Amino acid sequence: MKRFTSLILSILLVVSLFSFVACGEKEPEVDPTLLEGSYTKDFAGTTLKVYNWGEYISDGAEGSIDVVRAFEEVTGINVEYSYYDDNETMYSELASGASYYDIIIPSDYMIQRLIREDMLEKVDVSKLSNYKYISDEYKDLYFDPANEYSVPYNVGMVGLIYNTTMVEKAPDSWEALWDSELSGNILMFKNPRDSFAIAQQRLGIDLNTLDKAEWDKAAELLKEQRELVQSYVMDEVFNKMEGANAAVAPYYAGDFLSMQENNPDLAFVYPKEGVNIFCDSICVPSNAQNYDAALLFMNFMMEPVIALANAEYICYASPNTAVINNDDYKFKGNAILYPSEENKPKTQWFHDLDGDIVGYYENLWVKIRNS
Repeated sequence: MKRFTSLILSILLVVSLFSFVACGEKEPEVDPTLLEGSYTKDFAGTTLKVYNWGEYISDGAEGSIDVVRAFEEVTGINVEYSYYDDNETMYSELASGASYYDIIIPSDYMIQRLIREDMLEKVDVSKLSNYKYISDEYKDLYFDPANEYSVPYNVGMVGLIYNTTMVEKAPDSWEALWDSELSGNILMFKNPRDSFAIAQQRLGIDLNTLDKAEWDKAAELLKEQRELVQSYVMDEVFNKMEGANAAVAPYYAGDFLSMQENNPDLAFVYPKEGVNIFCDSICVPSNAQNYDAALLFMNFMMEPVIALANAEYICYASPNTAVINNDDYKFKGNAILYPSEENKPKTQWFHDLDGDIVGYYENLWVKIRNS
């Protein structure tokens, strides 16, 4: 009994000490000695507005680093964080002028459009000490050939996710999304560019074609698929595939790894017809109001410890060599994120298309969804 009482007293003492620490200064989210860059407090008290995809940064869940909180602690800058579902939503918000943001993280083709429309501020990478960690493979890319407007954040490819308990034979083609035997258990992208790309790849059409007749052909294929589709999704795909509420879905490779952790019956394939490859990058909009703080945030996101936390939380391939070469990186050499040369699928980048073509396929998409 004494031994038990002593144990209880010891526990209470530990709890009270912990409570004292918790009520006083909090433990820092990241040990400052692990950071390689210099982070001034000159902008403490100012606000940095960040606009990013949903669930696209390590946020402290399940023991991960809360990157936003860590940045706030190191710099004293207040981060106002907002989410969007797709590039087009982000573009519309930015183009409307209704709001401003200091940081956005769009995809390649959208960056190309934003540059063309003079909606991005140039970034002086010489002020980013951690830029040295960006792999040469992801520099000088078509959408920012002089590396003037963007810093790569994540890279990846689209593929086909399927539930092995609901699909008799492992698929190897986009044709699975038109399989009548899976009617009512097929998911499809909600956004038109990704959906058209899948139809175009089935038909052997260039993803960046300027021929409206070819967009018509892809639209006809998507109309044929319409009656088989259970739902058009973006982030909704997580609950549906993890909950075994659908058999097949196209989505991003990194997100598959996250879903598989919650449902081991899920599998993934890069269809033989080819896939879209993409690079999401950190940019500063031309109407940003806290440019210097934005540069600090960019540099912070390339910190080896921060980039590793993001890569492991998001499950996308990293363009950061400090991550890729880290033996403790849980996805190092992962065959889906980093396929070997002999196993790499055929890939194609999206390019920004002129307004006439964009308007044309968006109108086709409305008709498809309403058919």
